[in-house]
Amino acid sequence: MGKTVRNDLQGLEISQKELQSLTNLPVKDELVIIINPLKEIGKTIVHKLKGSEGATVLFLSFSIFVFGYLILDILIKIFANWITIPSWMLLIILCFWGGGITQCGLYYWWRKRLKILKENMSHSLQILLNDVDRYNAVIKAIDINDQIEDAGNPEVNIKERAKVIAALRLTRDDLVRALKTERVLRENKNFILGNTELFANNLATLTAMQVTEQATEHGRLLNEALQIALDVQHEMKSLQSQSQDWG
Repeated sequence: MGKTVRNDLQGLEISQKELQSLTNLPVKDELVIIINPLKEIGKTIVHKLKGSEGATVLFLSFSIFVFGYLILDILIKIFANWITIPSWMLLIILCFWGGGITQCGLYYWWRKRLKILKENMSHSLQILLNDVDRYNAVIKAIDINDQIEDAGNPEVNIKERAKVIAALRLTRDDLVRALKTERVLRENKNFILGNTELFANNLATLTAMQVTEQATEHGRLLNEALQIALDVQHEMKSLQSQSQDWG
């Protein structure tokens, strides 16, 4: 989302980290391309070089490179004096070789986690993950709308904003509850329904809020939140039915 998210939107989005914690699965895991973090490090160094810390960063970067080169040169002379290529060239080769090995390791780890996700992906979990995407898309849309408004377009402001945010909070609670329930049932097929609070939802409250709204932007957002909540309720009933079948 935007860098200056309004206070009422902060904490509403369900992040990848939270989603992985709720499901205990590598959801939305992406392959780490080793060059990307190196680019970020490079950008950070360049940014600091332009600032007041430029001299210090330049000195540290140069010192690290020289120190690494000297250590490698000493090791070659002691343990591998048969190597004839220059130390600086060997250092470059080793960096590329090490980067390649690291990338292969990261790919293997990513494929392993994808396999774990595929083996544990249930129909209900897939639907809930889609609902999370829809929910986060609504948050993103509001954030973009806020940025447009802040850019000098007050006519695009969302009416009854408090009601929209309240509806999204209720939807978030239901999504989190459903994801927790799905995980419990997935990991414990002999689970007995003793925690009734897991199946409590805020659908009635959401519906009451939506009925009084007109066909406005905030009404559309409320309707989207309601539709997500309806999907969640349907999956909660499905999960409840599964747990009773296993009981």
